[in-house]
Amino acid sequence: MRLIIVHFHLRPGGVRRVIELAAPHLAAALRPRVTEVKLLAGEAPEDSWLGSFRRLLSGTPVVCTVDPVLGYLSEQRGGAGEAACKIRECLARILAGPGAADCLVWAHNLGLGRNLPLARELTRVCARQGLRLIVHHHDWWFENRWARWSEMRRAGFLSLKTAAASVFASSPGLRHAAINQADARLLRRHLGSQAAWLPNLTEPGQLPSPRRTRFAGAWLRARIGADAPLWLLPCRALRRKNIAEALLLTRWLRPEAWLVTTAGVSSADEQAYADRLVGAACQQGWPLLLGALRGAPEGAPSVAECLAASEVVLLTSVQEGFGLPFLEAAAARRPLIARALPNIAPDLALFGLRFPQSYDDVAVSTALFDWQAERRRQERLYRHWLASLPSACRRWAAKPCLLACRSAPASAPFSRLTLTAQLEVLAWPPAQSWDLCAPLNPFLPRWRRRAAAGRLGVSEWPRRAGRWLSGRAYAERFARLAFGRTNASRLPRLKANPAVALQNAFIRDRLQPDHLFPLLWNSCT
Repeated sequence: MRLIIVHFHLRPGGVRRVIELAAPHLAAALRPRVTEVKLLAGEAPEDSWLGSFRRLLSGTPVVCTVDPVLGYLSEQRGGAGEAACKIRECLARILAGPGAADCLVWAHNLGLGRNLPLARELTRVCARQGLRLIVHHHDWWFENRWARWSEMRRAGFLSLKTAAASVFASSPGLRHAAINQADARLLRRHLGSQAAWLPNLTEPGQLPSPRRTRFAGAWLRARIGADAPLWLLPCRALRRKNIAEALLLTRWLRPEAWLVTTAGVSSADEQAYADRLVGAACQQGWPLLLGALRGAPEGAPSVAECLAASEVVLLTSVQEGFGLPFLEAAAARRPLIARALPNIAPDLALFGLRFPQSYDDVAVSTALFDWQAERRRQERLYRHWLASLPSACRRWAAKPCLLACRSAPASAPFSRLTLTAQLEVLAWPPAQSWDLCAPLNPFLPRWRRRAAAGRLGVSEWPRRAGRWLSGRAYAERFARLAFGRTNASRLPRLKANPAVALQNAFIRDRLQPDHLFPLLWNSCT
C-alpha cells in the first residue's frame, strides 16, 4: 500500500511536525504494509528536512512530488478555473494511474480554505477511484480567518453551502479526523462513525546530549548577541501566537532574559504584524528575536535542542487546535508558562498532564494605554471584520468583551487588545508596568520569585499519556479510522444537508465572545 500525504506546503510548523512524527509509525504498523510514502505538496521542504524525513523512514521509500497548484490559491497566478483544471491533471497523474487502487490518502488542513478547489477535486477523485481518504483537520477557515471567505468566493465558492460541501464532503471511503475532542464531538454529531478524534502524538524520547544542548545555547546566544537566559516560544510569527504577551511576561518575570521564537514569517498575511513587532523591539531595545532558526545553515541546532537549551518555554497563543508545545515542553522537561485554552485544556487533563504555570489571562491596567483610542480602534476594526463575514453569519456574531464595556474598566485582558495597544503597554518601563499590573495578577509575583531562583515548575510526563500520545496508539487510532467499518445504524439522521448543518454549528460556536480577538480581525491592528 502507498501512503500519500497531501499538504499545501511543507514549511516548518505543527502540521509538518505531526507528519514527520507519525509517518514512521504508520509505515511500521499499518496493514496492509506501507511500501512507499509519497509527499504531495505545493511547495518543497528544505533539503535537510527531507533528508531527515527519509532517514526516519529507513526501509520505506519516500518520494516528494511538488506542484505549485496544490499550494495556497492566493499565491498562484491565473484564475480559479485554470487552477481547478491543473489540480485535476495533477491528481489524475498521481491517483488515477496504474496501481492507484492501493493508495491510502492522508490530506491535511483542507478545512483551512486556502485551496478549496484542491479539497473538492481530491475528495471527488478519491470517491471515483474508491480510495480511502483521511481528511485531517488542524485548523478551520471560519476560526478567526474570515479573510479566507473573499478568497473562496473569488475561487467560485459563492455560498456557504458550496464551501461546506468541499470541507465536509462525504463518501464511503472518506473519513474526517479532528485533533481535539471539542471539534471531534461536533464532527461525530453530524457525520457519525465517519469522523473521529486523532490527537497529535508526542513521545518523550532521549534528550539531546549535554554537548548538543550547550551547542544550541551558544548558537542562540550568538544569534541574539548577548550572554543571557533564553526564553523560547516555539512557533512561527503568527498573530494568533500573541507574541507580545510572551514578551511582556518575559520582561516582567525574568528581566535579564531574551525571548526567542524558532521560526519566522511564513505567510504574507502575517508580515505586517511581524514587521511592527520587530520594529518596535529594535526602536525600544526590547530583548526579542523572531525566527532564530529561519534560514539556519546545515548543522544548526534542532527545535528539540533549542528547547533543551532554553530556561523556560512559553505558549501565549489565543487560538490553537492542539497546542503541541504543551507536550514538547513536558517531554523536554522544561518549565512552561502557557495560556490555558478552553478547547484543549480538557484533553491535556485527560492525558494526565498538569502545568504549574498555566493561566487564563494577563490583566493590564488601562492606565498603560489610551483606552478611548483603543475603543475607537476596536469599533472600527469590528465593523470591518463584521462586514467581511458571509451575510448569513453576521447575526450570529457576538459583541467582543471590551466593546461591551460602556466606560473604561480598571483593567483589560492583554490578549483582547489590538497590537497597537499591546505595544503601548510594552513601551512602559517594565518596573512601572509591573507595579500597576502585579496586583491584578496574583499568580505572577509567585512565578517571578520562582523564575529568579530557577524553580519554575516542570510538568511530569505521566505514564497514562502513552495510551493517548504514543506512536503506537496513534497508528492504532489511524488504522481504525481508515479501515474500520462504518456502522450505518449509527449515522445521524438529519433532514438538512449534514455538511451545511455541521459548518453552521462550527461557525455559531466560533462567533461567540470567547473566540473574538482584535489581533485576528485584521492583518494590521
